[in-house]
Formats: sequence, structure tokens, C-alpha cells
Amino acid sequence: MTALAPTVIRTDWTSQEVQALFAQPFNDLLFQAQTVHRANFDPNAVQVSTLLSIKTGACPEDCKYCPQSNRYDTGLEAEKLMEVEKVLAEARAAKASGTTRFCMGAAWRSPKKKDMPYVTAMVKGVKEMGLETCMTLGMLTGDQAAELAEAGLDYYNHNLDTSPEFYGEIITTRTYQDRLGTLSNVRDAGIKVCSGGIVGMGESIKDRAGLLLQLANLPVQPESVPINMLVKVEGTPMADVADLDPFDFIRTIAVARIMMPKSHVRLSAGRESMNEEMHALAYFAGANSIFYGEKLLTTPNPKANKDLELFGRLGIKPEERHVEHDDDAQSEALLGAVQQVENDRFFYDATA
Repeated sequence: MTALAPTVIRTDWTSQEVQALFAQPFNDLLFQAQTVHRANFDPNAVQVSTLLSIKTGACPEDCKYCPQSNRYDTGLEAEKLMEVEKVLAEARAAKASGTTRFCMGAAWRSPKKKDMPYVTAMVKGVKEMGLETCMTLGMLTGDQAAELAEAGLDYYNHNLDTSPEFYGEIITTRTYQDRLGTLSNVRDAGIKVCSGGIVGMGESIKDRAGLLLQLANLPVQPESVPINMLVKVEGTPMADVADLDPFDFIRTIAVARIMMPKSHVRLSAGRESMNEEMHALAYFAGANSIFYGEKLLTTPNPKANKDLELFGRLGIKPEERHVEHDDDAQSEALLGAVQQVENDRFFYDATA
């Protein structure tokens, strides 16, 4: 078993070291991951986030796993950018259900100039509720990242998806460097980074190691690392990819925990197909964040009450976050955020 102090943050991992972690006996790997986890987090607390699709479908990218691409016929109906007021209503409901972070995702290659007033109004409104804010809007320029930071955005999600070597098999419409550039712009703006990837797309263990190598060796490791398991959607080029061995998924969680000891490692897409035992193993391996609710952008997610029931059986509690605003202050702030943009411009065709 590789010896490593449980709180050391390294950004100089080698491919050989990471592959050696993956090659450990399963029990040794989980023991090491749990040791690292306990040294840095409450082992019985899980951070709970809600993800809302604020603009669905009609994305011009060709990501082979994604039902939101306009290149594939998946039966998904494209939708316009949501009204600011509707997004804030969803955030209030999420907070009432126990969410501490509200994430908003738009199926864009990158936001246009006309989009920014709406998304910044959403950030400000959600922030005033005392929730942490997160957005995923595609590629960002430095100026766009700075605008979101000024609005109060806490986290920006932009996944690397896979290793640089396998990336070209999955996406051709943007480069790996494009993704790294957005992460750099986000970090430079002072926004926390949420970045991870997808496993089960036909990649090798070396590719899984390569993804985690890229993430861990960033100048500053991501504060949040979502590990997605491919959701196979009919109509996408990956609808018939072979199923991933569940133990390979748990190994990926464990290695991510060891390499990025202070990051929240998040169970993201693919949870609907995981049984309770797999969830429990993932938490033991170091996963300590989930997306909560019945839908994750456009694919199923376990129902909220099922998550809470399992938490109770495992003795896990939602991670608590400090809320700065009382209800009256939230209401006033929300009203102010909504009134910043003319009512008749809250809803428009974002694909235009």
C-alpha cells in the first residue's frame, strides 16, 4: 500500500503513482481512502446540492454522452432560459428540503453577452437566501468569470470529462485546453472550482488515472470533484457502451479521495442505477457530496426521500452550512434581484 500522509496536498502526481493506487487490493485501497477522509472531513456528513437545468437542450457541442446535444435525436425537447423568478422559486424549495448549495446549469457552448444579466440576477437572488451558488454555463472568458464573481458566485462547474488521451474519442467541438482555460479563468476570478469527469465511457484504467492526474495536478486542486457514472441515453453514440464494473467506480472514488484529500468528492450522474450497498461503499471510499432530487439536468436521480432514508440507516447527516440571512431579509433581497431586470426580458430564446 502506498504510504502517504493523509493531509498532504500534492500537485506533482505521476501517472505511475496513480495507476499503482488503482492496482491496490480493494480493501487496502478503501482503508487508505477512509483514513485520508477521516483526517480531513466528518466521515458521517455529506454535503447536499440541488442541480437545476435553467436552459435545456439545443447545445451545439458533440459530446457523445450528452442527450442535450442538438446532433443527436434523444427525444429531449429544447427549452428556453428559465425566468429568474422561477429559478428563485426552485431555490427556495431546494433550501426547504435541506440543500445547502444550489447549482444552475445551462446547455450552452458558452454564454452570450445578452445572457449575463439573467444569470447574474439568479446568482444574486440565490445567494441572498443563504445558499451557496454554483453554475455551469460552458466555456467562460476572463471577463465573464469576473462578472459572475462580482455577482457572488461561489462555485463554477466545468468538467474535464476524461483523460487528455481519450478526450478526442468523446468530444471534437472543443479542446482539452479550452476546458483548462475556463478553469484558469474561473480560478483567477476568485471563484471556487468544481471539476471532475465521467467514467464508464469505454475508457481504460489508465484513462481514469489520467483524469484524476489532471485534476489533482492543477495549480490549486478543485474544491469539488464530481465523479459521474455514464448514464446511457438512447440516441446518443454511447447508448450501447458496456456497463462499468461497480467496483471500478468505487476505486475511482477512493483514488480521487486519496489524491485530493481536502476536496469534496461528489456522487453525480449515474446514482439512479446504483443500489444502496454501492452508495454505502462510495461514502466509505470518501464520497461526501451528492446531488439531491429526482432529476439531474435531464437524467434520473434518486428521489430525495430515498437519500434521506439511506442517510438514516447509515447514520449519515447532511453537512451543515452557515446561513447568513433570515427569511425577511431573503424576501427583500430576492425582490430586489428580480427587479434589476425588466420583467418582460426574463424569458427569451437563448438559442437565438
